Amino acid sequence: MSAAAKSGSSSTTAKALYRPIGIASSLVGGLVANAVFAQVWKRVVPDGDTTPPNALDTDHRMSEILAATALQGAIFAVTKVVVDRAGAVVFQRVTGDWPGE
Repeated sequence: MSAAAKSGSSSTTAKALYRPIGIASSLVGGLVANAVFAQVWKRVVPDGDTTPPNALDTDHRMSEILAATALQGAIFAVTKVVVDRAGAVVFQRVTGDWPGE
């Protein structure tokens, strides 16, 4: 790891170059997180209903809606961190600069 990465500093150029990569990786991460959540939801729900409940769904209790939302949020948060970190590591390997702050 470079001194800039260890200290948490990076150049303005690295940040500017990383911005489009970060946006693209966020989009890909969202798609991956959505696919992961769909697979997890299929396995979690005992009755085979593959559509997670939403806030306006009257067929589900509020506790089910909150559980589905919490699970989805956790999956999205973890996926975002994994994708963002992996993108930053690859960027650093290619450019030698850490794109973070």
